[in-house]
Amino acid sequence: MCRWLAYSGTPIPLDTILYRPAHSLIDQSLHSRLGVETTNGDGFGIGWYAPGLATTPAIFRDTAPAWSNRNLREIADHVRSPLFFAHIRASTGTAVQQTNCHPFRHGRWMWMHNGAIDGFHRTRRDLALAVAPELFPHIEGSTDSEMMFFLALTFGLEADPPGAVARMAGLVERTGHEHGVEFPLQMTAAVTDGQRLWAFRYSSRGASRSLYYSTRVENLRALHPDLEYLREVSDETRLIVSEPLGDLPGAWNEVPEGSYGVVRPGADELFPFSPQSG
Repeated sequence: MCRWLAYSGTPIPLDTILYRPAHSLIDQSLHSRLGVETTNGDGFGIGWYAPGLATTPAIFRDTAPAWSNRNLREIADHVRSPLFFAHIRASTGTAVQQTNCHPFRHGRWMWMHNGAIDGFHRTRRDLALAVAPELFPHIEGSTDSEMMFFLALTFGLEADPPGAVARMAGLVERTGHEHGVEFPLQMTAAVTDGQRLWAFRYSSRGASRSLYYSTRVENLRALHPDLEYLREVSDETRLIVSEPLGDLPGAWNEVPEGSYGVVRPGADELFPFSPQSG
């Protein structure tokens, strides 16, 4: 499986989140505490939006382990962004190649995923045939994660992200059951259009991979008034992570099983999530 994080808020250098925390994503690439694998060394990727330019995000991906990549260190020291994704990969069977590293991009949209479509080798053809013909040529890699993204795009991601992801999940489950797969889907996923951010936690088995969101900044300031960096970010700054980046009391909250959250200007919200048929 994999580990990932999504950041939205005050523009900050990427290294503030990727490298500086005690249990940063780079530390997790070697010492994951809550993942299926301790080491996530089958490549990495970051995607970010430039401040004031919420159009097409920049993407940097590599097959090298995140912990030793000098180019990632260089970029993280010099790039500032108000919204970015970062992902470290542990392959579930597909090739270790750049086109299989997350995040995936289409137009202004980015997607990343931790989990798997069980029995993907059996269902891949049927799922691929469900992708809209005009979108299919844009699939570059061979992962189940990228297939999920393009299925969500097919089912109306740009107009209704939660509904599109629910319809994608419904198709994956229905197709898996048709091929004799008991629990077809394991998914924690994030998707963004550069303005809003959605995160999903769901599995057919009802035992999803770990996912957490950060406590509201104003509440953290009240709990920890001595922490200077909390005074430097806006009240709307939020992180969603596969596992907490540190042990600060009150900082992290588990995303409930079978739910999704949306981070946007104004109030963030959590909603129930379940696959949709049809």
